[in-house]
Amino acid sequence: MLSENNIITASKEAFENPFKTFWMGGFECTDQLNNSGERVDLLEMTGHLDLVREDYARISLLGISTVREGIRWTVVEPAPYQYDFSPVLEMMHAANEHDVQQIWDICHFGYPDDLSPFHPKFTPRFVALCEAFVDFYIKNNPGKELFVTPINEVSFISWLGGEVAGTVPYCTKNGWELKYALMRAYIAGAKAMKQRSELVRIVTTEPLVNMVPDFDPELEDLAAAAAQNEQQFQSVDMLCGRICPELGGSEDLVDVIGFNFYYNNQWIIGGYQFLGWNDLVPDPRWKPLADLLQAGYERYNKPIIISETSHPKEDRPLWINMIAAECADVINRGVPLFGVCLYPIIDRPDWDQLHIWHHSGLWDTDFTSKHSRVLHEESKNALMAAQMRISKALEANTKPAAQRNGEVIEDLSYQTNDFDPEGLSYH
Repeated sequence: MLSENNIITASKEAFENPFKTFWMGGFECTDQLNNSGERVDLLEMTGHLDLVREDYARISLLGISTVREGIRWTVVEPAPYQYDFSPVLEMMHAANEHDVQQIWDICHFGYPDDLSPFHPKFTPRFVALCEAFVDFYIKNNPGKELFVTPINEVSFISWLGGEVAGTVPYCTKNGWELKYALMRAYIAGAKAMKQRSELVRIVTTEPLVNMVPDFDPELEDLAAAAAQNEQQFQSVDMLCGRICPELGGSEDLVDVIGFNFYYNNQWIIGGYQFLGWNDLVPDPRWKPLADLLQAGYERYNKPIIISETSHPKEDRPLWINMIAAECADVINRGVPLFGVCLYPIIDRPDWDQLHIWHHSGLWDTDFTSKHSRVLHEESKNALMAAQMRISKALEANTKPAAQRNGEVIEDLSYQTNDFDPEGLSYH
């Protein structure tokens, strides 16, 4: 496996990968109010806070040494402008003990009880939190870069809280207003952190989607799909100052572009009919992930990661196989893809129906004991094969161009009949 010092060249730009491992693990850290108004704290519910050292030991054995974590705003600011980062410090100690690199979310969907994004104090409170966290981090990790996401998935939470009343502020038909308010705080927080320390690196984590019209579309259907696809980039465009310049965004605020991609990220406009990703007869409207990633990279010309991806239940190994194939493809195109985060890496409950667990991680919960961890062997085997595939792609693309001439790019097929979950061979 290549080290963090590898350099990938793309479109005349050279980028050095700052992450310890290409394959990353994400621990579900939302602390939001769900659609019933109940506070959920998934770091607590999954047992990760109690088992953080054991969890880091587990992932390290599988070659994962970079993780996404969250500080939980509702916990670390128990009263306005008063901070208690002691749970975060314990997680940092665990990371140092196991040589794990952490990417931190400041706000992963949860806000303190006295705030909503529409509150006039929201932005100043968020900026103060960002500044306090940077000071805390630098004090306890002198000389280390701080990889941080100010607010996770602004596009999604704007829809959830602003269009379908699924969380704070429980609105409908206010998605744009909510997105604008969140990005105002995001940009102010990012600026404050970068002013606080030159070691701050901002990582975005926005959904990557493909919305298509139904078959035999009219011109207006094609236009509607194109407009909706463009909207997925609004949050990062604001951050870069490309739209809503009054918010103060600029290109230099962004260091790594993160794209979240799940099995239901491609659908037909006007409803919730998802395109099948592994059908025997592929839907011609399904776009390969490599194409979506390349387009995202070319839009911003920043290094990219897949900041979240997973699949529930029995298709997990096939999904990992597909993700690896598409990542190898986009690396072979010269795109600076720096990593893939399996999110969640351990099992988690549904936010709104807490008795339902998704079984979408590498470790499941079987309820035989509190916070049990049961390794999903098929997914582990798929990950091992995926790591080998990506290592080969990275090695091939760090060679001088003259050495790559005439090389045969490996077959990137990933249909079910090309995958052997026992021997992990590709036909």
